Amino acid sequence: MPLLEITNLTKTYARPGGGMHRVLEVKAFTLEAGAQLALRGESGTGKTTFLNLIAGILAPDSGGIVLDGQDLARLGEAGRDRLRAETIGYIFQTFNLLQGHNALENVEFGMAFGRGVDRAHAESLLQRVGLGDKLGHFPRQLSTGQQQRVAVARALANRPQLVLADEPTGNLDRRHGRESLELIREVCRESGAALLLVSHDERVLAAFEHMQDFSAMNRAIATQ
Repeated sequence: MPLLEITNLTKTYARPGGGMHRVLEVKAFTLEAGAQLALRGESGTGKTTFLNLIAGILAPDSGGIVLDGQDLARLGEAGRDRLRAETIGYIFQTFNLLQGHNALENVEFGMAFGRGVDRAHAESLLQRVGLGDKLGHFPRQLSTGQQQRVAVARALANRPQLVLADEPTGNLDRRHGRESLELIREVCRESGAALLLVSHDERVLAAFEHMQDFSAMNRAIATQ
């Protein structure tokens, strides 16, 4: 059984001026445990919506999302939150760090919604991403690249089976983007987590052995 299996997934939003707009229609998608896959797609093609549906942040209009044998459609909001905390790590383009908390606390905060806070593990993750000497630094005291490294450590804090990465190099310069991508992939390999990354950057996409065109996969966009 694949780690992630999606069938007939749809999502529609209300237009500001009235009417409805279907942004997502994915007939079938699977991801095996431990796999690393990049999805290519320009802005506005529904990539972030797709990841948010997988993460249980959004609920689909119809269709099935089975993650680690559990059907998200059969779970309530609390169940989706629990599954996300225990099974998924999410690396956001904007990092979403808590500005009033230091690097270590940001990683521990991610643990609080999963299997519980493990300070030693949080410290080891920050050391692994090269921030062992920045545990007490607040986001404003860190460079953009360092902030993203905190976000990577936080995403891996609960030993997830699946890591979702939404344009993770979008706010980094070319060198730091390349280094960050290598770090994300390496840490996922070491932990055995599958990686599903979405990007429009051809340099990022070229680093992956396996890539799919999300714009073609999303029938809501392909048929427009």
